[in-house]
Amino acid sequence: MSLDFLPFTRPSIDEETIARVADVLRSGWITSGPQVLAFEAALSTLCGGRPVRAFSSGTAALEVALRLAGVGPGDEVLSTPLTWVATANVILSVGATPVLVDIDPTSRNIDLDLLETAISPKTKALIPVDLAGLPVDRDRLYAIAARHRLRVVEDAAQSFGAFWNGQMIGCSGDFVAFSFHANKNLTTGEGGALVVPDDVDLSRCERLRLQGVKRYPDGGMDVDLPGGKFNLTDVAAAIGLGQLEHLTHFTERRRALARRYFARLDPALGLDLPPADFTHSNWHMFQPLLPPGTQRGAFLAAMKEQGIGVGVHYPALHLFTLYRSLGYAAGQFPHAEDVAARTVSLPLFPAMAEADVDRVCIALAKALGR
Repeated sequence: MSLDFLPFTRPSIDEETIARVADVLRSGWITSGPQVLAFEAALSTLCGGRPVRAFSSGTAALEVALRLAGVGPGDEVLSTPLTWVATANVILSVGATPVLVDIDPTSRNIDLDLLETAISPKTKALIPVDLAGLPVDRDRLYAIAARHRLRVVEDAAQSFGAFWNGQMIGCSGDFVAFSFHANKNLTTGEGGALVVPDDVDLSRCERLRLQGVKRYPDGGMDVDLPGGKFNLTDVAAAIGLGQLEHLTHFTERRRALARRYFARLDPALGLDLPPADFTHSNWHMFQPLLPPGTQRGAFLAAMKEQGIGVGVHYPALHLFTLYRSLGYAAGQFPHAEDVAARTVSLPLFPAMAEADVDRVCIALAKALGR
């Protein structure tokens, strides 16, 4: 790969954070310890003082949230087919049945009108997904949940730093799961976190996170439930603490780059652009839809030839073999299938320059033959 290759994303990790990680390595305490506690406290402050527990991944946070919500065999959980497959996999992991609902073609998030009609007596919880960092309408979502007495597990893996009603996602609501994967707006390398509602036993959350172990002051222990191995390390937490210092800058920079894409992309290219939301979205990704009939593989290759990396987020998960085996089939969710087939994720990360956006737009026009 040439030195001037522009990837679709790249984490911004400063020298102070690198030094912080080195200090943790020198300390001899590199698994869960004081850095994790400090990271959780900082996240709690951002989330309005709500309790937050760190996890090894956003996927783990989602699974534990479902278990804390009492979801299990015989239950149904409603979610979207346009998301990373982990969203649905965790439903299967707790023994429940994923019931998928098509998206709204404008927001590309779950269609809340369809969501309410899909609720059945077996429905136990809802998992909305904030695609590309654009929050699902929380007011309508929680009104639906309240009417049907359902728990909500917000898959906010992509929306850390986004806002709703002037508050950062996580400051309100039921369960809220974040991801700090390497491509997220804030990263710990691998990691995640769960905002835990007040009616949930935090000690149970912690036991589910680490093998179900309950420790006693005299050195004894007990195990009263089958927990997982989902704890975050101090090494990862140290990265997260360093990243938090730049969160506002990261978000502002992403918004500025997104604005430039809107200004520079030629309407004649026939792209369907994402909603131009600069109030709520954290602009985790900038995702235009290719013109109908465009061969996406050829487009990706043409962009790569020009030194531009482009991602695809996400395939429609109900078309995967696993979910076809559960009875899902092509044609069930036409809006999700259309968006999934045409979406591309253009480069967008804080270290990009305005000239990089211009370069992407020029390459994109060439790749589309304009």
